[in-house]
Amino acid sequence: MRVKPFKAVRPKRELAEKVACPPYDVVSEDDVLRLTKGNPYSFLHVVRAEVARKPRLDPSDPTVHVRARDTLNRFLNEGILIQDDSPRFYVYAQQMGEHRQVGLVACASVEEYLEGKIKKHELTRQDKEDDRTRHVLTVGANTGPVFLMYRSIPELDTLIMMSTKEIPEYDFVDENGVRHTVWMVTDDSLIRKIEDWFSKRVKELYIADGHHRAAAAARACQKLKAKNPHHAGDEEYNFFLSVIFPHNQLMILPYNRVVKDLNDLSVHEFLEKTSAHFEVEKLDVETFEPQQRHVFGMYMKERWYRLEPREGSFDPSDPVDSLDVQILLKNLLQPVLGIENPRKDPRIDFVGGIKGVEYLKELVDSGKYSVAFSLYPTQIEDLIRVADAGMIMPPKSTWFEPKLRSGLFVHRIE
Repeated sequence: MRVKPFKAVRPKRELAEKVACPPYDVVSEDDVLRLTKGNPYSFLHVVRAEVARKPRLDPSDPTVHVRARDTLNRFLNEGILIQDDSPRFYVYAQQMGEHRQVGLVACASVEEYLEGKIKKHELTRQDKEDDRTRHVLTVGANTGPVFLMYRSIPELDTLIMMSTKEIPEYDFVDENGVRHTVWMVTDDSLIRKIEDWFSKRVKELYIADGHHRAAAAARACQKLKAKNPHHAGDEEYNFFLSVIFPHNQLMILPYNRVVKDLNDLSVHEFLEKTSAHFEVEKLDVETFEPQQRHVFGMYMKERWYRLEPREGSFDPSDPVDSLDVQILLKNLLQPVLGIENPRKDPRIDFVGGIKGVEYLKELVDSGKYSVAFSLYPTQIEDLIRVADAGMIMPPKSTWFEPKLRSGLFVHRIE
């Protein structure tokens, strides 16, 4: 696999904490306003330009991305952001509680993405893909990284870790208590060794998070390639910003479900229909969080239940059919609650496991939802099996934590 050093646009050292922000797609409008209040340096002014600056714009307004481009250029002109003068790699460590992951910041190849060597496990939405493509082309940059992983190779992992013995360029703790540390890899021989290891030993990369960013980078590349009569293949638009981690360092949290109604069923009818495909056990506990695959928690009417699928309700040899999210969808959400397409049905919402099962209980007790389901998290090996088989996971199957910050690295494609 090809990984390419690049000249990052990045914050001045003393402003890194103020510039760095959550990914554009995990913050609400209220979050944006809260995080940008009193902070003119936040990169949310670029990636959520429709909200972060006045007047507010509709997200579909084409001038949103013009505003983002102008803000990025202003940050550069004012010295808030700088651009390195030579291509390099960067090493990015994140520490959340006891969990630590260390990845390589590099540019990945659009060509290898289009060839299927950078493997996907999710479908993309056309409207989001269109919007991200417009953003990349208008701003002239990848403003957020694609979260990639490779099957761990101890020698390569050690090579990447070598830079962490040096003095870091950035080191700060964000508003959620996650520590972010960045080192620059400037030694040419180390850069070549890392490139060589990826080229000779890494046979595929996997998208953990950022399917829309990757798809948008590929579409932007194709548009710019078509406009360039002298296209050579080494232009910056042939590559996209990524952070690449060994698979055994990553953490997936549960992605839980809440549903607004019982599909016109009484509680008794609902439990009866559910028991056709699940063993249902009533629990006398405050909360219930599954500790193994193929066990589900269900909360309604101030009561937790333990669900376990009956034999024959799924194919254990099928990479998708054996996923807990698919078991729940196929055996309960669709046949019992009538939620055929969870991607579009407004009756279902998804809750990242970072909020805990107590939050599920609060949502149901508030009356906004009728039933909640707590799931055991999808495992990294599940994701790899699905991607290797060329298959697609159900919507909202994985919730990775910690999230990569935006604004620490920008890759200009012009």
